[in-house]
Amino acid sequence: MENAILKSLEFSEKIKYRIMYLYSIAFILASFLFDSFYGLVNGLVHIAMSPTLLLTDYLAIGGIGASLLNSGVLMLLTIFIARRNDALMNGPLIAAVFTVGGFAFFGKNIYNIQGILLGVYIFSRIQKDHFTKYIIIAYFGTALSPIVSQVSFGMGFGVFPGIVLGVGAGLVIGLILPPLASSFVRFHQGFNLYNIGFTSGIIGMILMSVFRLSGYDHSLNQIIVTETSIPLLVLLVLYFFSMILVGLITSKNSWKEYRSLLKNPGRLVTDFVSLHGFSTSILNMGVLGLLGILLVSLLQGPINGPIIGGIFTLVGFGSFGKHPGNSLPIMVGVLVAGLIAGLPFSSTGFLLTVLFATTLAPISGHYGYFAGILAGFLHLALVSNLGYLHGGMNLYNNGFSGGFVAAFLVPIFESYKRERNL
Repeated sequence: MENAILKSLEFSEKIKYRIMYLYSIAFILASFLFDSFYGLVNGLVHIAMSPTLLLTDYLAIGGIGASLLNSGVLMLLTIFIARRNDALMNGPLIAAVFTVGGFAFFGKNIYNIQGILLGVYIFSRIQKDHFTKYIIIAYFGTALSPIVSQVSFGMGFGVFPGIVLGVGAGLVIGLILPPLASSFVRFHQGFNLYNIGFTSGIIGMILMSVFRLSGYDHSLNQIIVTETSIPLLVLLVLYFFSMILVGLITSKNSWKEYRSLLKNPGRLVTDFVSLHGFSTSILNMGVLGLLGILLVSLLQGPINGPIIGGIFTLVGFGSFGKHPGNSLPIMVGVLVAGLIAGLPFSSTGFLLTVLFATTLAPISGHYGYFAGILAGFLHLALVSNLGYLHGGMNLYNNGFSGGFVAAFLVPIFESYKRERNL
């Protein structure tokens, strides 16, 4: 009887969706611990009407409560849309939901994601395909949501014309994302987990070039919180620790299966939920979440909106390619590069690179620790030079950088690997 219950928990889509719903609702409920109803609504309005370019910390724009509410609502919305379209709650979908939830602390909001989602949906109708086929692209494609916000509120068009043009820009982005995403994955051969980040970087670069050609440009500013809220930190620790408990409770074999997961290279497309089970995947997600918080704390960085976004992305991809074994070498590589360059380890920008550079985790998983350290080293060298190209309008700047690093290193590694095998 007990084994039957555990099996149903492990394999039922209904249970998976319920657990995901609970994690989104938890943030919505927690938001009321940090602000009043009026404060939450007022904060959400400020968030929705902010330009949202990198780096715009919603904790500074709308407060902790409104940021939690924005994240919970966006996660709830993405889960609901997936459920309505009968999408499997697999690794890619979990990664997409948590990435959207993480970036809801610095760049994505209930307004600026809608046009992109609708554009991808229209594309699916034009292709006469089910939206489920493109839902992951739609969710990750909201990396370009700052374009919607900037056109709407940052270019001086006025409120109504700006909103019309902004939504129109989102629709165009959604219409071109799917064909480009499927093409660009060949560029890095699946060794950059943030494939849509690379695709979004190319789109953002082209659109920003058009904007500059027409005489529009903007500077990149940082609006960030520099102090850690202890109550928020405690909430996040409990949030990720609960994932470990869920993983252990819903399967007797979680730890045993976890050892198998840690041997997986993680190259796209590696769905940990399908390969190792939902319980083991959510266990891995919780471990990565606590690892992210521990790392930021040891480096004395602040837990602000962008950092939470970085940790949540790390957590989400704990179901879709990342684990401590293939992620830590990449992080070490970034730290080594930062040490040589004399960068402040506690700065938000540097810590974001440490967290997001794990997009290259498949390199260390496939080619070994040294390759991962080298990839992390090169990633830091490259990522700081790419933000100008897309004007901060691609939230997944590290995915953009990761695509180039993988495209540069993988052919070299493959060549020497073949030589050794001759």
